[in-house]
Amino acid sequence: MAAAARLFRGAARGPPGLALARALGSAPPGPAGRGARRAALAVAGALGGLGLALGLWRRQVALAAAREDEEEKELRQRFMAPPVSGLRELRRRRRELRSRMELLIMETQAEVCRALAALDPGASFVVDSWERKEGGGGISCVLQDGEVFEKAGVNVSVVSGLLSEEAARQMRSRGKTLKAKDGKLPFCAMGVSSVIHPKNPHVPTMHFNYRYFEIEEADGTKQWWFGGGTDLTPTYLNEEDAVHFHKTLKEACDKHDLKLYPKYKKWCDDYFYIKHRGERRGIGGIFFDDMDSPSKEEVFQFVKSCAKAVVPCYIPIVKKHCHDSFTPEEKLWQQLRRGRYVEFNLLYDRGTKFGLLTPGSRIESILMSLPLTARWEYMHNPPESSKEAEILEVLRNPKDWVH
Repeated sequence: MAAAARLFRGAARGPPGLALARALGSAPPGPAGRGARRAALAVAGALGGLGLALGLWRRQVALAAAREDEEEKELRQRFMAPPVSGLRELRRRRRELRSRMELLIMETQAEVCRALAALDPGASFVVDSWERKEGGGGISCVLQDGEVFEKAGVNVSVVSGLLSEEAARQMRSRGKTLKAKDGKLPFCAMGVSSVIHPKNPHVPTMHFNYRYFEIEEADGTKQWWFGGGTDLTPTYLNEEDAVHFHKTLKEACDKHDLKLYPKYKKWCDDYFYIKHRGERRGIGGIFFDDMDSPSKEEVFQFVKSCAKAVVPCYIPIVKKHCHDSFTPEEKLWQQLRRGRYVEFNLLYDRGTKFGLLTPGSRIESILMSLPLTARWEYMHNPPESSKEAEILEVLRNPKDWVH
């Protein structure tokens, strides 16, 4: 054992092989020497194995770091801008739903922006990253005055802080029982929202929004829910386009539950109702809010399917009609219908209201949904049996497009 001890001391001063030689050379003859040599060989073997393991560990650490760098580079290329929470933070918390949701809305923003840019190559998106001093920030991507799109915006926001009393009152009016502590309700909200206003009146306007909300109550419990939807607002009715749009959304819903599409289609028709006009904003799609069952993971997967359906439900319609000819009268009707769009967004839309009631909100990003141009005329009524009257009939009496 004395030889083994000398081996350890030697290992601290030089390579294990040199320490082994010293220990073996100094071992006495006879049984005691043989025992010392065996002990020294065993220790040397253990040290050699330890050195090999250490080398392998270092190599694995280096490979893992290289993989992380490569993945981070890939994520930067996939997104329109670095995420609000930062790539490293999202990677660190990548198993948490909040991180997965932020990655989903970032991916959706990039997918939609690139699909739109491919149709309007002469224009480009302005990418505007912004911060909110109360917590969080966002990324606004806006294309204006293109050949195909008059205005197309795709926004991401990830904000946190204390819920304003006005926003809390709005939520309680929907049945939320929010228990504040000293009047304070910490919250986190994130989502992707888009409105696309084409130039050609034969290409419909499209809107989508998918969001996640979390509120911490006085006792520390957290309420969470998802909301969102995708809807179409044509200036003129094309039944083939309407069927394609609704069918694509129905397929996304049916992957999860056959009851979801009819339920959320009706909710969409009811939600986008302009009460003072007695008509819907468009021909609908799907809409849902306060969705917190059956489980957080299942709802997230449903939201993901809906977000992935945005490009296939809309882009083929744009491709089909973006070069259609149109008359000045048809352009005028488009401007009048956009006036209705503005009325709904400013008077009734929950997202717009929440944004305007939240301290530190980015007003430019909230009002991105408004078109560049719109028109209001006194007592304008289209002739009976006209194409304009045809779309009004559908807006007043929603149709089932997929059965």
